[in-house]
Amino acid sequence: MRTTGLRRALAGLAVLAVVSGCTVNAGDARGKGPSARAAAPDGKGGGRPGAPSKGGGGASGSAGAGKGGAEAAEVLWSRGDRGDDIRRAQARLHQVAWLITPPTGTYDARTVAAVKGFQGKRGLPRTGDLDTVTWRRLRGMTHEPAAWELYPYGGQPAARPDPRCMTGRVLCVSKTSRTLRWMIDGRTVSEMDVRFGSQYTPTREGVFSIYFKSRYHVSTIYHTSMPYAMFFSGGQAVHYSSDFAARGYYGASHGCVNVRDRSKVSALFAQVRTGDKVVVYW
Repeated sequence: MRTTGLRRALAGLAVLAVVSGCTVNAGDARGKGPSARAAAPDGKGGGRPGAPSKGGGGASGSAGAGKGGAEAAEVLWSRGDRGDDIRRAQARLHQVAWLITPPTGTYDARTVAAVKGFQGKRGLPRTGDLDTVTWRRLRGMTHEPAAWELYPYGGQPAARPDPRCMTGRVLCVSKTSRTLRWMIDGRTVSEMDVRFGSQYTPTREGVFSIYFKSRYHVSTIYHTSMPYAMFFSGGQAVHYSSDFAARGYYGASHGCVNVRDRSKVSALFAQVRTGDKVVVYW
């Protein structure tokens, strides 16, 4: 009876092992009981080896494995790195409100703190380095940054001048790079960041000319200050904007070409004459 019962128990254990997808190991020589190891989804035992870190170390380096060692991560960028990739990563961190300052293209202390905060909130190792796991999570929560998000307070390199800007005295305004070139006979005298109207009050494109200047102008429609206004199309003018200086491209004009640098637009106002050409283009 005892032999029959033992055989039935062993048979039941074997069936249970097959159904649960586990491997049953006999006890070791030290008398420890059997252990069960679950099979990996791909049929292979254990996880994949970690990718080497940016510094050439193994998966146990500063990037470390994911929570519980489930996923190894390769460091992509860390403190001191510079470039357009860093600027794009910073713009994404800004989108999820972990980085309040605008993108700079330099992986600085503020970026490290932002990455640590993002990692900690999601149960990832708080290394402050942007590794493959952190980057994947960040990309999944954000969108590809637009040009204005990469340069929210200006500083984008000026676009090549439109051919219509190459002769005479011209305010050459690029909507692509959001810059204004003051040009005389094909030579750039000065450059400055500019902002345009929203989709509801767009800045007109084309070739115009300055028909009126007003140093201390105040809008009769919106009752806002428009210092150093140089009108080129109806009520649209190139002028200084304190809102642009404060908020950058997170705001918009009512159709005018806003300049955020008061000293530059002041110098421009002194040089521009009535009749000078204005070219607004993409």
